[in-house]
Amino acid sequence: MNQAIQFVDREWWDDTKQAVCFPAMVNGFQIICAISERSLILRFGNTDDALNCFRLNRLDLEDVAEQAIENEEEDDQGWIWLS
Repeated sequence: MNQAIQFVDREWWDDTKQAVCFPAMVNGFQIICAISERSLILRFGNTDDALNCFRLNRLDLEDVAEQAIENEEEDDQGWIWLS
């Protein structure tokens, strides 16, 4: 694990984006990571609760987010979107 990237157990559902969002601290700066409900379903199967699915698979998703952060895959808003 990269010590410069830390994840906080503070995730939320964003109705507008239809995604679970979660923060990461990168060298002292906060960056928002997100995964759409559709991506969660494709990755983990059909789910009735995207937020609960995220929580059950948090460690795997944080690993994916860490790689995306290290690869500087931010969108034009500075968000990291997992697929």
